[in-house]
Amino acid sequence: MFIDSHCHLDRLDLSPYNNDFSQMLQAAHDRKVEKMLCVSIDLANFDAMYTLIEKYEQVYASVGVHPLSASEEAVGISDLIERAEREKIIAIGETGLDYFYQKDTQEPQQESFKNHLLAAGQLRLPTIIHTREAQQDTISLIKAHGNLDSAGVMHCFTESLEMAKASLDLNYMISFSGIITFKNAADLREVVKAVPLDRILIETDSPYLAPVPHRGKKNEPKYVVEVAQCVADLKGISVEAVAEASSENFYTLFNKAAQ
Repeated sequence: MFIDSHCHLDRLDLSPYNNDFSQMLQAAHDRKVEKMLCVSIDLANFDAMYTLIEKYEQVYASVGVHPLSASEEAVGISDLIERAEREKIIAIGETGLDYFYQKDTQEPQQESFKNHLLAAGQLRLPTIIHTREAQQDTISLIKAHGNLDSAGVMHCFTESLEMAKASLDLNYMISFSGIITFKNAADLREVVKAVPLDRILIETDSPYLAPVPHRGKKNEPKYVVEVAQCVADLKGISVEAVAEASSENFYTLFNKAAQ
């Protein structure tokens, strides 16, 4: 069984499935992708996202505001906690810091990130973190405000091996996406080799970042199998071993999810 640990199902193009959400889920199931985590990126669309996935047993959800939206949307701890009370919410995020696109919004991003970490700590839920060109501040804020027992995941990881090691030391897992299949991702593939299998998650981040050989297409959960295969090839193990380990890691981290 494969688990897509990070996707945005409310943003998928369902036209290949006659605009039928359940057909998309069946296509994933046909490739043994049996569970997925639909990740929130803003509060304005949270209710619609949750309504979309609520009735499907194989889909979990999170609540959070992406750092690139943090300067537009003040995120209070109570805003997150209130929404996290819903049954299928198993994580807080995605949150974090992105200085690549918005260097001039560092302060509101940091405040939002801090509030996510504090809310996650109060709820004892893991935090889903997006970080780009903000390694030092990301680690510093986790150390200052995070709950290292519930911890979290560095999603769609593209940073250095040093950043990966610092995250592992904080009890965080590392999630890899289709980027690891790209030709220009040689350094990142070295990180995959170095991260222990029992600390790895796999994801699509769909509808973005479709893996090779689907690059250029809209991504979707069924393509997480290609991510798993790349991890398997890099580690010299079977794809089934990656599926088993990453699924076990998912339930270890997101322990509110029912196996």
